[in-house]
Amino acid sequence: MKLATIRTAGTTAAVRIDGDAAVETGHADLGALLADPNWKQTAAAASGATHAVDSLDYAPVVPNPGKIICVGLNYRNHILEMGRELPQYPTLFAKYPEALIGPYDEVVLPAASDAIDWEAELAVVIGATVRHADKETAAAAIAGYSVLNDVTARDWQYRSPMWLQGKTFEATTPFGPVLVTPDEAEPASGLTLTGAVDGETVQQADTSDLVFDAATLVSYISTILTLKPGDVIATGTPGGVGHARKPQRYLADGQTLTTSVSGIGELRNVCRAEKING
Repeated sequence: MKLATIRTAGTTAAVRIDGDAAVETGHADLGALLADPNWKQTAAAASGATHAVDSLDYAPVVPNPGKIICVGLNYRNHILEMGRELPQYPTLFAKYPEALIGPYDEVVLPAASDAIDWEAELAVVIGATVRHADKETAAAAIAGYSVLNDVTARDWQYRSPMWLQGKTFEATTPFGPVLVTPDEAEPASGLTLTGAVDGETVQQADTSDLVFDAATLVSYISTILTLKPGDVIATGTPGGVGHARKPQRYLADGQTLTTSVSGIGELRNVCRAEKING
């Protein structure tokens, strides 16, 4: 099953995608739908207003998640590219909902940074409340998967040992276009993750290259805090980031950033320099 949040009539609505049609579920967004313990049955039975898929204005797939937890250094090839050893534990940091944009919205290149980089990622969306979950329980708590790009201000990221300030500039993180349930897309079996800039492929990896897979991440993070429906885990990026290139490459005004995961969907975002009034 494919689910999404769309913008319609000045508000948003959760929808089930059926081929060329999107059917409203009666919820304000996908986060609200996932808060229903019976969300799978509710979504499958939904018969609300219908929209043509080719006319949809997609919002971030979960517009206001309670938590966005990101994982650094989680693809073997990217870890080696950055000159590091494989980690014993996941490297975690946070992002805030203000950073999120829709799958076809413009990425804002912050005026404060001269080093905006791309990071194509697979996103995990939580569908059940979990705390101290073993791996089996963690896997069952995953509502599905989506696509995210953790666009990063490298100069701000490395101002200190803590990465947060480079990771959560507003309107930098495209997320969507849909959530695909695990029965239709399973990263452990190998999905192709691709990032491109102006049509040039700059990142490509198989999700089976993840050091810590989705269920392991959910289990680990749930030991720290309670994960709730609609929470998001960005699972990390593979090799090919601009910061690690020689010479280094960064995003510029007018460039198009494309991010895709096979079996899930594609983000396509034009980058625009931030305009500051005053």
